[in-house]
Amino acid sequence: MSTAAMNRNASHGADSPSPVLSLIDITKKFPGVVALNKVSFDVRAGEVHALLGENGAGKSTLMKVLAGKHQPNGGQIILAGEEKSFENPKQAKKSGIVLIHQEQSLVPEMSVAENIFLGSLPLKWGNRVDWKKLHADSTEILNRLKCTFSSRDMVSNLSIAKKQMVEIARALVFTPRIVVFDEPTASLTDHEKPVLYDIIHNLQEQGVGIVYISHRMDEIFYLSQRISVLRDGEYNGTLNTAETSEDEVTKLMIGRTLELDHASKPKDFGENMLELRNLTVKGVFEDVSFNVRKGEIVGMYGLVGAGRSEVAETIFGLRQPSAGEILLDGKVETIRSTHDAVLEGIALVPEDRKDQGLILGMNCRDNMTLSALGSVSSMGFMKTREEKVVYDKYQQAMKIKTPSWRQKVGNLSGGNQQKIVIGKWLHTHPKLLILDEPTRGIDVGSKAEIHALIKELARSGYAVLVISSEMPEVLGVSNRIIAMYDGRVTAEFDGDAVSEDKLVQAITGQYVTETSGPSHSASA
Repeated sequence: MSTAAMNRNASHGADSPSPVLSLIDITKKFPGVVALNKVSFDVRAGEVHALLGENGAGKSTLMKVLAGKHQPNGGQIILAGEEKSFENPKQAKKSGIVLIHQEQSLVPEMSVAENIFLGSLPLKWGNRVDWKKLHADSTEILNRLKCTFSSRDMVSNLSIAKKQMVEIARALVFTPRIVVFDEPTASLTDHEKPVLYDIIHNLQEQGVGIVYISHRMDEIFYLSQRISVLRDGEYNGTLNTAETSEDEVTKLMIGRTLELDHASKPKDFGENMLELRNLTVKGVFEDVSFNVRKGEIVGMYGLVGAGRSEVAETIFGLRQPSAGEILLDGKVETIRSTHDAVLEGIALVPEDRKDQGLILGMNCRDNMTLSALGSVSSMGFMKTREEKVVYDKYQQAMKIKTPSWRQKVGNLSGGNQQKIVIGKWLHTHPKLLILDEPTRGIDVGSKAEIHALIKELARSGYAVLVISSEMPEVLGVSNRIIAMYDGRVTAEFDGDAVSEDKLVQAITGQYVTETSGPSHSASA
């Protein structure tokens, strides 16, 4: 390990400014697992301090202890020189600590304004809500965030990205000392990210300490001044951002230098497993045509709102096309429901794993077998031994970290939850596997494992469609890339030959001079 990595003192010497926040020897235990073991971490006023680690390393748990959601089994919280103990999030907020969650905690049945000021609604005479002030103050905050939706909109009607902006808006209600951003850009559009960065810079100028949790290294190196790393629930070092590199940070996180798999892509594929001919859902996307062959990975790339996920949902029976055809194995199919899709050998790993991919209150084993109950039941009764065999197979193959199959999925890290969603669908033995944002909110180690798994599935003969907002991901795994803009396919590229410039042109509606690779009707 380098000299920088050996510097395990978060204060960095006597000349460094005193921290506004210090977490000292924080320990947190859950049944069967020690989530945090004497972890120490500090933040200075006006600093962006990145907190990194693989999924399950303890980052979110540490921040939930800070925010009063969990009570520690040991250790101290020192805020502005005073020891604090928070029994609940409300106490933490009153002390100036705001946590912006990775997984949204909004109330869908309430308006945007009510969610922003939840717990601190402005009141007037008679202890009644001052609705005029509520919406005026909410609108002012939304304008600062350059949001295009109204304070009166129902949260249930918002997209994932807009809900994330409402979470961020909550932090601006208070005068915080510490703001924790937990994967804040995981669902934001490219337009919304710079707005978030401006907000963070403004908070820094006001002397607010920022804790920034993200798996996106470009954001970490752009925003932060220091980087601290957790591994397996323990503190593993602090680095000055300006004095380190992505390789050094990655090695500190996972104990090795990450070798990204950019193996040569095979050229000999089977015949078409999926073919779309002028598929249209009126008002959503139009005349979408492309194919995915057996053993091939096709990437779909585009900005949020381009229609990528909607195409996947139509293939999977969640939407009904108004025109066009879906062909599977060369045969035109009418897919009226998700049940039809599963029977035809189609599997969809959705973008939102918590709402669409898992039942959080159920254990790991039951979630793993949920998509193919017939294989682990007989005459209406579950065969627990067969369930356990299925769970053990995918838990080992995908390196899912959990103390037991009995653990509730809602208690797992985001990366381990995503692996269970993928395993659940692999158990159906699909012919076509669609993965929508397969590594959203996942650490670099787990991301590399999932990329390797996708390539191995393709080598085994699966037809794979990968939808991603991350250019490195779509370039790294795809044999061909379909670019979409405003509900239309704008270009198709060979995965080896595509340039980043042409890909950006294609997804922003600019004219692309040429495309390469087989046409949508190509077959082996």
